Parts: sequence; C-alpha cells; structure tokens
Amino acid sequence: MLDLNLIRENPDKVREALLKRMDEVDFTGLLQWDKERRELLVQVETLQNKRNTVSKEIAELKRKGENAEQYFAEMKELATAIKVLEEKLGRLEENIKVFIEKLPNVPDEDVLPGGKENNKIIREWGNKPEFTFAPKDHMDLVKLNNLIDYERGVKLGGNGFWVYKGYGAILEWALLNYFIEEHTKDGYEFILPPHILNYQCGLTAGQFPKFADEVFIVKGEGEEYSFMLPTSETALINLHRDEILKEENMPRKYFSYTPCYRVEAGSHRASERGMIRGHQFNKVEMFQYTKPEDSDRALEELIGKAERLVQGLGLHYRVTKLAAKDASASMAKTYDIEIWIPSMNDYKEVSSASNARDYQARRGMIRFKREGSKKTEYVNTLNASGLATSRLFPAIIETYQQEDGSIVVPEVLRKWIGKDRLTSDK
Repeated sequence: MLDLNLIRENPDKVREALLKRMDEVDFTGLLQWDKERRELLVQVETLQNKRNTVSKEIAELKRKGENAEQYFAEMKELATAIKVLEEKLGRLEENIKVFIEKLPNVPDEDVLPGGKENNKIIREWGNKPEFTFAPKDHMDLVKLNNLIDYERGVKLGGNGFWVYKGYGAILEWALLNYFIEEHTKDGYEFILPPHILNYQCGLTAGQFPKFADEVFIVKGEGEEYSFMLPTSETALINLHRDEILKEENMPRKYFSYTPCYRVEAGSHRASERGMIRGHQFNKVEMFQYTKPEDSDRALEELIGKAERLVQGLGLHYRVTKLAAKDASASMAKTYDIEIWIPSMNDYKEVSSASNARDYQARRGMIRFKREGSKKTEYVNTLNASGLATSRLFPAIIETYQQEDGSIVVPEVLRKWIGKDRLTSDK
C-alpha cells in the first residue's frame, strides 16, 4: 500500500513513477476525497469538543441540584450532527481505502518502464549443454525412465496436473532436501505454513483485491473467503501481520516449503507442455523482514542464494532485471533467475527475487521499533524462490541426458537419491 501522505505531497512524482507500470494514473478523485475527509475531521472534532463542554455543564448543574433540561435538546442536535458527519467520513475513508489498495507499488528509480521488451540481462553463468547425439525433450525422457505420469495426472486433477512416481518422486524430494539443507546452513528459520489462507493474507501480500480471481477459492465469498496459497510468500508476509518487531531481532529470515496452487496455468503453447506450467507445483520460498536501510543488501543476498543453488546443480542460467510491467505489482524491484531448457531453446524463470520496500508492511501493519525510540517504522519485506522445482526438473532431465536415454544425477543430489544415474530399469 502506498503512503497517502506521499501522494498528497508529491502527486506528480508518484504519478510519473506509477506510469512505468500503469497505462494511466489519475489522483484527482483521491485528492478531493482526502481534502473533504480532513475538513470533516476538523468539523467532527469541533462538534465533539462542544459536546464535551455541554456535557460538563450538565454534570455541573446536576451536582448543584439545578435543572439542566435546557441543554438536552442541544446535546441531541450535536449527537445527530456528529453521526451524519461520521457517516459521511466513513464513506470517504472507504473510497480512499479502496483506491489505495488497488494501486501497485512504486518501482525503484533504476527500474525501466514497460514490459518484457525492456527486461535487462545482468549476467550469465555456465554454458549451454551441447550434445553429440540427437537429444530428447523432457516429456520423452520422463516417460522413458518412468519418472512422471502425465496421463494419470490429468485423470486425477485435469489438465495442468501430473503425478511423480518412482525415482521421479525421489528426484523431486531430493531437490527440496537440497534447498532446505542450504537455507538451514545459512541461518534461515524453516516454516511449514497452512496451505489454506484467509482474505487478509492475500490483501497484505498485495495480491488482493486486483488478482483475487487468480487463486483457488476454498469457501466463502467477498472478503470472507479462504483460498489455496499461490505461493508461500503469501503466508510468510503474514507471519508478523499487525505486530511491532524489535530492532534487535531483525532481520527476520525465513524459508518454507509448500506446493503452490494457481488457477491460471499460463500459456498453452506446445513448447510449454508437461511441467513447464501447471496448476500445482512445489517451491521453497525465502523471505526477509528488514530495516529500510538494510533491504538493498538483503535483496543481493537472496539473489546470491538462489544463484548458488542453480550453480550447485550445474545448470546454465542468466539473471534478468525486470521492467516495471513485467514485475509483480507489489514489488519495487525484481530480478529473475532463468535456467536454460534445451528442447525449448529458451530460458525459464525458476526464482524471482524481489524487494517490496514498505508496500506490503503498510498493508499488514508490520512495524518495528528502534532501540531507545518510541516511534514505530514500517519494515521492508523481500522474497525469493529458493527454488521452484517444476522447471528445474525438466532442465535437469534434459541437460544431463545420455545417448541411451538415461540421466546422470547432479552430484549434490546423489546422497538423497542413492544412485548416480536414472534409467528405465525399475
């Protein structure tokens, strides 16, 4: 959520920044509501003070045993006038709230405007795999080696679902173990959150109200419904909702494992069949709560951690800085780590590392207090996938395939899989 004071004091500056990711921005109505609201607050306060004065006069007359009846009509009129103004004030505050909640975050100054066409490649790591034979794609390889059952996935859940089986399930779990081990080493606290969340969780994360139709609703309607989490970021940002953290306990560093549930499975292009896009996939998510002055450093830490995980798997990747319209609406800055998938001849994102600044904290009233200060400040929140598996799996299968169709297991995963090569033999 944006700071209303910032919009009030610098409307042109905020508008120019938001136009990096919005087609149009008009604060005319908002500023008029805000002006009327502040005027009404003064009127209400004046009438309340007058009511308090009359109330004291009535009390004094009663103490003296005198008749205070002449003041009762005035008290009734004051109460009626205050109620009318408070109702009008409530409507204005609701208008302001709805308008502000729908605004995206202000992109950082160094974030380029526009969409994917303005994304900037920052660096690459490793080399694209080369083959001395005609390579297969992951769809053929997982069937050959009995790792994934797409047909039964569709039978159980419909399009966009699959079933891991045998060493396919073991490989998936090995990836999760690898991520968990590395994050634990780095001092992040492991969280297993609920998979069903309430509306306020989506609102705090910045996904609601605008993107409320992109989640699987479990029950209820309006602001009373529960939904399946689309990413564990939605849960982790709400751990400290409505709390005041101590400076001595910051930064707070968490990671979690959850499946992620998405209504929109994305493109239906033939090149994105299989596991590239789906309604359910596994992900380990990193999250930090920091002081404002520490969030830039925290973002670099999260990017570095995600990169090291991909490097450990020996996969070629690149880091891309996203333009404003290609990043999540809640984020001020985002970097994607994109791995190379040979059969697609393209890169696919496996981690987005983002800094929300105080946008989510304002929505969730997440603050901290510096030592020796009575004033509270909003924290900064950051997240990064560490990592999502549904694209890593195909990349590993294709990158490490052998001429006979078997797959060499990346060394970092072998202790969990118990073998160094996956074959069609059960």
